Amino acid sequence: MSAMRMSEGVEWAIHCCSFLASLPEGETLTGASLAEFFDVPRAYLLKHLQALGRAGILESTSGPRGGYRLGRRPADISLLDIVEVIEGGQPAFRCSEIRGRGPSAVDASEYSLVCGIAAAMWQAEEAWRAALAATTLADIGRMGSREVPRRQRELAREWMEHTIAARRR
Repeated sequence: MSAMRMSEGVEWAIHCCSFLASLPEGETLTGASLAEFFDVPRAYLLKHLQALGRAGILESTSGPRGGYRLGRRPADISLLDIVEVIEGGQPAFRCSEIRGRGPSAVDASEYSLVCGIAAAMWQAEEAWRAALAATTLADIGRMGSREVPRRQRELAREWMEHTIAARRR
């Protein structure tokens, strides 16, 4: 994982989770439906949805009306929760102590301080993770209601209602 570049699966997962947050109570959407709605490859998206299910962020149900819904309240799911499922929880920056290599190398015991570059990178990553941890799907929903054009929200709602109704038949 890179702090500055994450896989597109992160974007897809956050969009899917935020869309599922708007489902009516008790309803689900299939992975295929979500892939259709966002026009993304089904197999790749399903892999991420399954991982989110294993982590408890999503809940999956089986049967003719089966599919995915949120496993917790939107206010209880942070962006960091989703990012860590998709990208893993390992640090983005790994210091390999190259300052102790090459022609000017000295014994490691002579370095009494942490490498300044590593310290700065870890501090930046900590701030980045804190910002993601402080932003929930509920926050994203509030942002979306302001930034997504009203017509697009209407079209999404119509698609969702049609898709749910078609599964009831």
